[in-house]
Amino acid sequence: MQPAIAADTKPWRSEGAEPFISVRGATKRFGDFTAVSDVDLDIYKGELFCLLGESGCGKSTLLRMLAGFESPTQGSIRIDGEDMAQVPPDRRPTNMMFQSYALFPHMTVEKNVAYGLLREGLKKSEAFARAGEMLRMVKLEKQAKRKPDQLSGGQRQRVALARSLVKRPKLLLLDEPLGALDKKLREETQFELIKIQETLGVTFIVVTHDQDEAMTLATRIGVMKDGIIEQIGEPREIYETPNSRFVADFIGTVNLFEGKVDAAAPDMMRLTTPDLGDVMVPPQPDLTRGQQVWGAVRPERFAITRERPEGAVNAWRGHVEEMGYIGHLSQYRVRLESGMLIRASQSNRLRDEDPISWDEQVWLSLAPRAIRVLTR
Repeated sequence: MQPAIAADTKPWRSEGAEPFISVRGATKRFGDFTAVSDVDLDIYKGELFCLLGESGCGKSTLLRMLAGFESPTQGSIRIDGEDMAQVPPDRRPTNMMFQSYALFPHMTVEKNVAYGLLREGLKKSEAFARAGEMLRMVKLEKQAKRKPDQLSGGQRQRVALARSLVKRPKLLLLDEPLGALDKKLREETQFELIKIQETLGVTFIVVTHDQDEAMTLATRIGVMKDGIIEQIGEPREIYETPNSRFVADFIGTVNLFEGKVDAAAPDMMRLTTPDLGDVMVPPQPDLTRGQQVWGAVRPERFAITRERPEGAVNAWRGHVEEMGYIGHLSQYRVRLESGMLIRASQSNRLRDEDPISWDEQVWLSLAPRAIRVLTR
């Protein structure tokens, strides 16, 4: 099986690559309320793109504009080179899968999947043949004669997915598709969804509020806040190099501290902070002396030791207030002498036979490159 987008041909990295979906200046207002504000977005063929954000941030409204269920107040949307302004939902090369699944309870699984094809006038034999093909893909061929209430939540989700894909859309829009599943089943289904998307090569846009889900599924993520896309990037980029405090705090766990640029040398820059004293970070030519900035540090980037590491330029003493053991990882909350609480973590694969525990005096150290400096 070949992935829809090969790892070495990511089109968003290539200058001049033509996007499959192009959104320009898209805005949607409901009276005085602006749900989506001046969004520019390019999505490429074969992507599994996630719109990620809190409830009410505008991600579902943007999805509905792509589907044609909402019209932009201003701006344009193009899909596969065609302006969608005058194209109704049923004539767009899209299909949409809703969180509720919206299955017909009185129909069997195969009839649910074939329903849209039959409505379009396809011969019954061909419609059910295509429905059977999709049910085999989602591994539900043995449940074809059952009714939806005889299925588990995960099985109903796959029926809805098969029904959405059986009409062979160029673009599938999924609004919180795994939200109704429990945690374990949701994690299992994420990988099934990736396999199906890669097999078919259909472009998927998934709306979710679940950061872990977006990080697992996506080729790229668009993080939304208050109707605006704060940052677009690959999962690693969003996690390692957030462009704002909001993105840093929204994706995973982060330690944030405030400071000012104090001085710069060719190979190092010093920040002065109220909680950590002087902090050394890599030089950044776009920053000026006295400028207010924020540092963002992921918990796993701290080293936690009983003795101060030799040669460490960023090191602070504290004591362990809390510790949590979660199998592969130990999580620590360390209170520094300044009073600041730091969240640090350590892989248990690296731990020795005498692990650090509660109430111990420890040192936290940090390489300058582990600090992401933010200006907003």
